[in-house]
Amino acid sequence: MEDYNEDSKPLMIQEALEDWVITKCDDWRDHFEANYAQKFDEYYRLWRGIWAQEDVTRESERSKIISPALQQAVESSVAEIEEATFGRGKFFDIRDDSNDPDKADIVYLRTHLHQDFEKTKVRKAVAECLINSAVFGTGVAEVVISEEKEMKPATQPIMGGDLTAVGVNITDRTVVSLRPVMPQNFLIDPVATNVDESLGVAVDEFVSAHTVEQLQETGVYKKCHIGTAAPDFDIEPDQDLTTYSDDKVRLTKYYGLVPTYLLRDAQAQLTRSEDSDEEEEIVALGEDGGMLNDEDENYYTEAIVVIANGGILLKAEENPYMMGDRPIVAFPWDVVPSRFWGRGVCEKGYNSQKALDAEIRARIDALALTVHPMMAMDATRIPRGSKPEVRAGKLILTNGNPAEILQPFNFGQVSQITFAQADALQKMVQTATGAIDSAGIAGSINGEATAAGISMSLGAIIKRHKRTLINFQESFLIPFVTKAAHRYMQFDPENYPVADYKFNATSTLGIMAREYEVTQLVQLLQTMKADSPLYSALISAIIDNMNVSNREDLIQRLEQAGQPSPEQQQAQQAAQQAEMQFQQSQTAALSGQAQESQARAQKIAMETQLMPQELEIDRMKAVTTNLKAGTEDDKEFERRLKVADMLLKEKATKKAAPNNTIPMQPRGPNGQ
Repeated sequence: MEDYNEDSKPLMIQEALEDWVITKCDDWRDHFEANYAQKFDEYYRLWRGIWAQEDVTRESERSKIISPALQQAVESSVAEIEEATFGRGKFFDIRDDSNDPDKADIVYLRTHLHQDFEKTKVRKAVAECLINSAVFGTGVAEVVISEEKEMKPATQPIMGGDLTAVGVNITDRTVVSLRPVMPQNFLIDPVATNVDESLGVAVDEFVSAHTVEQLQETGVYKKCHIGTAAPDFDIEPDQDLTTYSDDKVRLTKYYGLVPTYLLRDAQAQLTRSEDSDEEEEIVALGEDGGMLNDEDENYYTEAIVVIANGGILLKAEENPYMMGDRPIVAFPWDVVPSRFWGRGVCEKGYNSQKALDAEIRARIDALALTVHPMMAMDATRIPRGSKPEVRAGKLILTNGNPAEILQPFNFGQVSQITFAQADALQKMVQTATGAIDSAGIAGSINGEATAAGISMSLGAIIKRHKRTLINFQESFLIPFVTKAAHRYMQFDPENYPVADYKFNATSTLGIMAREYEVTQLVQLLQTMKADSPLYSALISAIIDNMNVSNREDLIQRLEQAGQPSPEQQQAQQAAQQAEMQFQQSQTAALSGQAQESQARAQKIAMETQLMPQELEIDRMKAVTTNLKAGTEDDKEFERRLKVADMLLKEKATKKAAPNNTIPMQPRGPNGQ
């Protein structure tokens, strides 16, 4: 991109900013009308059930009925997404920095945002955007900032506190609201696939003249005479109604890039038109905080430009928002690759709906020929000037025998196959759009198939809704909540502290998905006993997915029922203490037995070690006991020593021998 300087201005008549913007908008509108306007108008009429001459499928068609199959598909799909988003009340959550242990600011900001969104009716606006997306393929909305007077009842003491005055406290507040935009009122660069990468976007629509005059009085718009806008059916919300051309202004709000030199000239012109005594100094800051020269400025600048009636500049300023984002959010129902405009429910079921309408209209036209009475007659035998009609009490004059002149006539019977064909076409609409009503898909939803078949069919349908839900959250819901929070932080810092928060959606399952999940949980519950630890958890999950008004009360009572009473807690604690004492006593008994066994083993080991010494003592005692005096002592001592050795050996042999071994008989001193 070349830098802007004085030499980059075109060498021709100076172009005004409003002319540059209107030229871009006209080119974008031409592209929209050539490619999308006619199809979107037909989608709108099919959804509303409005017949038009271009909807005739054959020249002889007289019926104007439009089947409600596509209407049901649109409303069912939108209701599923809306219930999944707003069914639990809170539809978003906030995440703070993980290093911040204090979560009080998160709770405060979330509560404050929910309260402000309820005041500005954000849910109603989001529901309208969902309808637009389902019908036209893309939902678009504008994030609007306005100042309103907040009035609260209050009392104030007067006359020294003797009396109390009752009145209201009025405070000025900045509020952020969401305003849906119809596709014919939204203009975007044809080569762009989203709002951020486009050169710019514009909201071109009729507004009441008093709203513009009020903004002029507050100084938001330039004070000048505007007049009344010329009628234009292309941007009317409902093109089938008679237009009202009084007291309305065509307002074009452009958000995007504009040439810097045109923006500077327009701002200078607005300043001169307001007869300002001090010339406004427009300064651009560089990265080093100093002023930039003209040679350093970019060619394009992000700006907001408001033009009335196609040529009156009311406002031109650089993007005032601190995040530099554009106040437009949009999302496609289904993404079309490399295109901004998506694919909605009406486009999915368009062919099936047209075939169904043709089938039903043909049957109604055929019924007109077979049900209503008709008569064939001989025109040469009817009196001149008579008016042949068939009705009750009618007198028909004939020149001759009426049985020969008059004859009932019909075109036969309508084929009964048209009923089956219409039913099949209606199911084709449901198959194409993924919307299921109470009739369901034959053989899959209405009980004509097995549970496995129903689960597979519902699973495929729920997956299609989930794709749209995720696309809606990531492209529309979370960006809107983020933009709204940043607007509040910038223009109402007292109530919204400035911090870096992350927003995420808390949407849950839709009604169809909840019913499907409840069915699975009930089937799982039937396989468990009431005393199972998972039994109460499954019941809580079933109640949580039910769409009942007192769901939170039931869950709270279920949790209270699962908690024991104080008496039960005391009894349980006493039982636990008794069980612990019993276990401790058993442990002590087993420990004593172990110590006794260990002492016995030590005793046996000690006896084993002392056995050789005891044998030696027995030998000495046997040798030295009862010796006779005299010379025979030595002989007697030797004899006893031999005998003691033999007895000790025999004793040791008895201990070592098995039970079946025969012990040796002791012998006398002479060997006998």
